[in-house]
Amino acid sequence: MDAGLTGVEFSSAGTISEEYDDPMDRRAVAVLKERGYRYADHRARRITAAQIESADLVVAMENVHLERVLELAPDPSKVRLLTDFDPAAVPGSGVPDPWFGSDAGFYDTLTAIEAAMPGLLDHIRALQDAY
Repeated sequence: MDAGLTGVEFSSAGTISEEYDDPMDRRAVAVLKERGYRYADHRARRITAAQIESADLVVAMENVHLERVLELAPDPSKVRLLTDFDPAAVPGSGVPDPWFGSDAGFYDTLTAIEAAMPGLLDHIRALQDAY
């Protein structure tokens, strides 16, 4: 899908190192493949303070991630929860973590991510307009 954004770079990183360089969870791959998303060659990596500092926006999935990001680079003005961009989400709720649950949890997680995308893209467009 073309979101109409140019010159925007997106990247993904976690807040812990224990899964470093591991491939994506097989359950996540199955859901993404079924729904037609690209997923190939994704490997886990840990976010660094330098990456946070150089970013215009850092989006965390859960409150624990938000707290860890702020420990690395405490500029709260550019760190948000993904669910902040979903007007139907409970404020501060975060995206459900499916890791320890059943395969069905990965569908719930994808649904929460998809619900936040329109608001996130609008926010990114506003950031671009501000430059």
